[in-house]
Amino acid sequence: MGAIRDFMEKHYLHFNARETLDAAKAYEDHLKAGGKMMLAMAGAMSTGEFGIVLARMIRKGYVHAISCTGANLEEDVFNLLAHAEYEIIRSWKELSAADEVALYERGFNRVTDTCIPETVMRHIESRLVACWKRAAETGVRKTPAEFLFEVLDDPTLAEHYQIDPAHSWMLAAKAKGIPVYAPGWEDSTTGNIFAANVMMGNVGSHQCVKTGTEQFQALIEWYEKNHGGGKTPSVGFFQIGGGIAGDFAICAVPCITQDLQREVPYWGYFCQITDARPSYGGYSGAPANEKITWGKLASTTPRFDINSDAAIVAPLIFAYVLGD
Repeated sequence: MGAIRDFMEKHYLHFNARETLDAAKAYEDHLKAGGKMMLAMAGAMSTGEFGIVLARMIRKGYVHAISCTGANLEEDVFNLLAHAEYEIIRSWKELSAADEVALYERGFNRVTDTCIPETVMRHIESRLVACWKRAAETGVRKTPAEFLFEVLDDPTLAEHYQIDPAHSWMLAAKAKGIPVYAPGWEDSTTGNIFAANVMMGNVGSHQCVKTGTEQFQALIEWYEKNHGGGKTPSVGFFQIGGGIAGDFAICAVPCITQDLQREVPYWGYFCQITDARPSYGGYSGAPANEKITWGKLASTTPRFDINSDAAIVAPLIFAYVLGD
């Protein structure tokens, strides 16, 4: 085994550590049995450079679809194009309001300890507006992820890369052709930019970007094609954080069975990593056992609730599955 696997096998014996190891082993077992895996990604994992390990998982065929916040969608591309221009503030907990104003006036947007330069957002804006405008004029309609894939397809973009492209999960997803859903995309920098450009008349209408319900239909159709029909474990669900990225995607199964009145298996594996408690909304969408009552999981579904920091735990689980 690899060093990380050896370490986890030796030391992760109890409490959240044991749950983490069990979740990693079950993830591996799920894949070996022929099951596929949906990743739901909340927060700002892309700015935390989760792409370093996630891109490997995608290229290995260990992640087969992604539901993420608009922030994660765009921030992987921001990092690809402007990583060397980011600023890290190790003492971020000590920042005063005046310090925050100074960052804003210098054109930086802070995500915990990491400051993203406004310049990369404007760079992406110019490229996206051209794509949106062209789509609106020709009647083409795409998802938010597909428009960013179009930007990434531009051969002139590579000269601006500031990280190893192997560390971009968006480039990996595009290369593997896996679906990427971004529910609530309007709650993101590029979503805001899109609305502003429609209002200014630079983009003909809102219709060129597919809606959340259209993305949900596409996800349902993907699930129906990929759940295995009982020959393999049904699609697994690996959730980082709470919120819309997870709630949107996991509802595919109850929508199929309860609203469409079609027979499909429950999700075949479930793991959620969060530092929140259910009573405070961090699990929004319910802890694992509660999901049984909503028709999302079966009583026999392997399920894991890990109360910890996803920026620490998720890379460990993925490294274990990768054999590191």
